[in-house]
Amino acid sequence: MRYVALTAFGDASNLQLTQMAIPEPKPDEVLIKVYAAGVNRPDILQRQGLYPAPENASPILGLEVAGEIVACGVNVKRWQLGDNVCALVDGGGYADYALAPAAQCLPMPAGYSYVQAAALPETFFTVWHNLFQRAHLQAGETLLIHGGASGIGVAAIQIARAFGINIIATAGSAAKCAAVERLGAQAINYRERDFVAEVKQLTQGLGANVILDMVGGDYIQRNFSAAAKDGRIVNIAFLNGSKTMVDFMPLMLKRLTLTGSTLRAQPAAVKANIAAELELKVWPLLEAKTITPLIDSVFGLSDVAAAHCHMESNQHIGKIILDMAPIND
Repeated sequence: MRYVALTAFGDASNLQLTQMAIPEPKPDEVLIKVYAAGVNRPDILQRQGLYPAPENASPILGLEVAGEIVACGVNVKRWQLGDNVCALVDGGGYADYALAPAAQCLPMPAGYSYVQAAALPETFFTVWHNLFQRAHLQAGETLLIHGGASGIGVAAIQIARAFGINIIATAGSAAKCAAVERLGAQAINYRERDFVAEVKQLTQGLGANVILDMVGGDYIQRNFSAAAKDGRIVNIAFLNGSKTMVDFMPLMLKRLTLTGSTLRAQPAAVKANIAAELELKVWPLLEAKTITPLIDSVFGLSDVAAAHCHMESNQHIGKIILDMAPIND
């Protein structure tokens, strides 16, 4: 099979398309013939040597795929050969075939293409776990999303809107602000306006009940100011750095909760639980088209370096997808 090899840590030129043997599923795994795979920020960090694969995970990049099940481990009961699924994988998505834990697979929503389905797992698992399981976001609350036009951002806006949340999102251009507004968020161009002052104005001085932050750096302190009393702040990335000077007094005075997580290193049981909740509560919204993935661009597997460069340019709005043309068996 074809797969993308990382020849050395560094820039996107170190991604090389090569070949290897097709892997075989372990007892609780399925083998997926991959037709599309998502490109995500953790892939960039892994390529740079800043986000190593967990022990026993595939070193191949790629955390989400969509395709057809072509083999099942001996313990797999739910899935059958020929089932179309999308899956959160522990690595290995940038390939013609990928292994996935059976419990991390979800049926492709009816009427969805492989490209659309590949845009779902990593972002939707991340959003659901952090906003609804960790931050306990509730209907009627106000959510502030940093990076509203990212793949995570556009998924978070749509899911939160479907559950009755008031949404404010920061973005860095007029085009990105217009995109998040079309999805149902109030937009703040962080290059032109102070998001803390804007959030307070939009909430009549109360602040945001939940903040989803992938920026870090000086945003950590500013999030304390933008948060409502008893607010919950969730960090899922640190694009501006994970180290900064912080005054924690507002954390005490406002009774704030500051938490964070990474998805890839979570125990299998946690990811299986996220998958089950998504299928029950979010998949019906996808099939009803209440929520639809926003695709920015699609690249062929041989153009993976260009896909990474496009993500690093920060010009994308929504998801970047690798489309693998069907291959001969």
